[in-house]
Amino acid sequence: MNVSTNVPLGGHAEPLAQRLAELRGPAPQRSLNARSLAALAANPGCRRRAVLDAAGVDKSVLAARLGRPAPFGQSPFAIARGLVFESRLKADGYAALLEPLRAHLGVPADDRAPLLVPDLLHRSGPAVRADRTAEALARAAADPDAWTLLDHPMLRLAVAGSTAYLEPDALVVHGGRCTVVEIKSFPVLDGSADPAKVGAAARQAAVYVLALQHAAAAAAGLPLADDPYSEQRLPGSPRTGVLLVCPKDFGNRPTAVAVDVRRELATTRRQLSRMTGIGRLLAALPPGTDFDLATDEDGAPARSTEQLTAAVEAVPAAYSPDCLSTCELGFHCRARARCDDRVEQLGRGVRGELGSIRTVAEALAAASGAGTPDTAALDADDTDGADGTDGTDGAHEAAERLAYAAALRAEALGTGHPGADRLGTERNPAGA
Repeated sequence: MNVSTNVPLGGHAEPLAQRLAELRGPAPQRSLNARSLAALAANPGCRRRAVLDAAGVDKSVLAARLGRPAPFGQSPFAIARGLVFESRLKADGYAALLEPLRAHLGVPADDRAPLLVPDLLHRSGPAVRADRTAEALARAAADPDAWTLLDHPMLRLAVAGSTAYLEPDALVVHGGRCTVVEIKSFPVLDGSADPAKVGAAARQAAVYVLALQHAAAAAAGLPLADDPYSEQRLPGSPRTGVLLVCPKDFGNRPTAVAVDVRRELATTRRQLSRMTGIGRLLAALPPGTDFDLATDEDGAPARSTEQLTAAVEAVPAAYSPDCLSTCELGFHCRARARCDDRVEQLGRGVRGELGSIRTVAEALAAASGAGTPDTAALDADDTDGADGTDGTDGAHEAAERLAYAAALRAEALGTGHPGADRLGTERNPAGA
């Protein structure tokens, strides 16, 4: 199981930390972890989630206060099952865990090369633990013949102006390199596991690999390699193949699955690099904005639903239907998209194809040939194209594509469609 904490980077950390604390209010801080970072990387354009995660706001409580709680999350039974399985693996000197490690990583079975398990100060704060992990990793990587197991190390990763502290289940260090080991409670049946669960675990493990890559490059005084698919063979650098340790079949005997996370690593690295710095996002907020979820002595919320709604809407969101399964505010953002008739509710693919068209009504009007969208109503940020030209041309092109597609559909179905005769004799507009 993994826990982590996010704090600002150095330099102007104090004013930034103070502003983030003001946004959160006196409520407890909700820390970032690899799971939330993987979800954030899947939608890097969402400023709302970036600000709330950096401030440590509990989005589950916030969604409930807004009246649209998210009916998903980790099952408490799954969490308990995972804790029991992990404790069994690490009992008796990691006896059960060593079996899959020997099979996949070559950990020796005799006493000629004993497995070293350094103390990582688990009762200390995240910064102290991260420093201790870096020291232990450096010592282990300096001895190519030693086998070292780092149990619940603490890693640092800079994300949009903040530092996230991440905690993988284990690292195995040998030959100057390390391998991420993740312990999961979902079973491996007949040699295969649920692809969706393996994919989620791979995206989570990719965050750990990225943090280790940054740490190894920084320790060597080198920049991170430009090619995300290449491995920098530096002291302490991670392998891009991770090991998932899961129950075998329906018992508690462990087995391991090797997973190549290069694709997930490249995606995570690209998406996190696209995120806007937290300082710039905070500067754009209206004065007095906060997400205070605390209650008074009588249990009444410090902020009304209307005040919280206004604060949330002050931060732009990048909603898509995928958010419903990855973000606690997904149902709130979907409701707002529906109320505003935004095309985002139809998915990223449709949103990209519609160009400057922003509402479903405009898209339907363009498809029916009733006219092009009202470009005067377009958002100010969307009226300019990527080349600095007026975005009106994009709106007309999208309208032509929609009308042409609607005419082809009507012709295929044998139904009448306004403008079908006219469009049927014209060339395919814009190569549609």
